[in-house]
Amino acid sequence: MAYKRGWRAVAYAVLLVGCGAAANAAWQNRLWGSLAGATLVALWLTVLNWWFAWRHAPTPPTESMTSHDLAADRILLDAAPTPMVIIEGPHARALNRAARLLFGTDDRLLPVPVALIRGDTHLRHEGRQWRIDRVILNGMATPRSVAALVDVEQEQRVAEARATAEMIHVLGHELLNGLAPIVSLAESGESALSQPNPDPRLLREILGTLGRHAEGLQRFTAGYRKLARLPAPRLSPVSPRHMVDDLSRLFCGRWPEVALHVKVDNSQEWLLDRDQLHQALWSLLQNAAEAAAANEGVNATVNLTISLTEASLFIEVQDNGSGITPDDATRVFRPFYTTKPNGTGIGLSLARQIALAHGGSLSLIPSKITTFLFTIPRINA
Repeated sequence: MAYKRGWRAVAYAVLLVGCGAAANAAWQNRLWGSLAGATLVALWLTVLNWWFAWRHAPTPPTESMTSHDLAADRILLDAAPTPMVIIEGPHARALNRAARLLFGTDDRLLPVPVALIRGDTHLRHEGRQWRIDRVILNGMATPRSVAALVDVEQEQRVAEARATAEMIHVLGHELLNGLAPIVSLAESGESALSQPNPDPRLLREILGTLGRHAEGLQRFTAGYRKLARLPAPRLSPVSPRHMVDDLSRLFCGRWPEVALHVKVDNSQEWLLDRDQLHQALWSLLQNAAEAAAANEGVNATVNLTISLTEASLFIEVQDNGSGITPDDATRVFRPFYTTKPNGTGIGLSLARQIALAHGGSLSLIPSKITTFLFTIPRINA
């Protein structure tokens, strides 16, 4: 038994050192999501080690040593900025200072938020949205779990800051690329006019090319305004089945040569912005239809699947196109990035913004069949 405890201590130490190294690297590279993940893993290891020692360790040699160990564990937990609670059946207790401040209690949570007990992934408390990350403690008579509450709004602020920096970079790059040929063509037109006998055909060619470049720059600017001015969602109960019926009629009229297969689990209403979600799904369906229609030799098909659980709404859009290359998969959500000759590159980026505005996510699932997964958590009023 002592041999096993020795190896367990070594493994625990190695894992903590790894978490520290990962957290340090994340801090230096400003990867806040990775930093939060490393911190949560370290806290989880601390709680698990404390619980295992409490359950399996023999009677401690002295009372002073036990008090010292418990005090050290409490200091580590209290230093964590993430609220943590332990859930025991229908009861919940605050594990650290952040949780005690959040729920205004010294120990038990009264009343216990229903989202913690029934296993939801999100919690609305004190006007803020929290994501619930759980660790199940197995092997106990009473079911127990440790829940860490992650501030979704803070994560969104970090994501928005990154998106803003990336958009500014893209905006500057695209504007410079669009203005450079316009300036060059204007200089060529001025030079042609300064000739004793200007060639009308050359001037028409210069002006036509100049107009096309200016029009492309105008489309880019309009797309930028559309992304930058996305309003906050106006939430109301919406039936996914009714919304899908509208999309199906539009889809069949726009792409009669592409087969659309729809599957909706039930017609339960969900709290969301119907107009924004309609726009996001239309962008996904449009990309899927274009990809399927471009794949010659197959019957173009798009699948739209909607499923609901107590905690989340899941929407999948699949197509039997030629697929997305690994290089493109890392850039498909980047604003103004497109592989289509006439594409604007804002459809998927706008759809992801709409998902984030609803507290959800939009991701590309790695698989042979191109699959986009749109997730919206239940928002508890």
